[in-house]
Amino acid sequence: MRAQMWRDLADAHQAGRLRVVAGRASDFFGPGVIASAVGDRFFTPICRGARVDVVGDPDRLHTYTYVPDFGEALVRLSETPATWGSAWHIPNATTGTTREFAATAAGLAAAQLRLRPVRAWQLRLIGTVVPPIRETVEMLYEFDEDHVVDHTAYAAVLGDHATPLDDAVAATVAAYTAPRCGAQR
Repeated sequence: MRAQMWRDLADAHQAGRLRVVAGRASDFFGPGVIASAVGDRFFTPICRGARVDVVGDPDRLHTYTYVPDFGEALVRLSETPATWGSAWHIPNATTGTTREFAATAAGLAAAQLRLRPVRAWQLRLIGTVVPPIRETVEMLYEFDEDHVVDHTAYAAVLGDHATPLDDAVAATVAAYTAPRCGAQR
């Protein structure tokens, strides 16, 4: 469905009916991010030193997108006519494993890292009573295989303005640890 939506928008752009540009990202994280593989259900337990459940294989490469970087990229794309009519992967600080990402967060939260992978069969079982989880099973390939988002083309045109990973994760951890762990501003 998303591919067809993009084709329809790109056709409208080519026909001169709309000005269209798309910014594409990976899984979001940052202060205030809730419904994400690395949102509230990820950072809250990490900040508390509790076990965090992660979907798929935590030792596969995965790119995560810091929400403020995504917002900045969308503004830059919308203000740059040379980017219109195309889809762009927006800047991401780095790609590493989910385990490395979680270790960075735990280190910044001064907490012990405790990860537990949630496997496909577990998601299918939970999905029988929690319908949104059923959709997660369809996207599991993003977490059981390497999922790397390359923003080289974007950086060549608009620069690489990705926030360094330690800074982005530190801002996220701070949002979950002030005034107490798990309480967002």
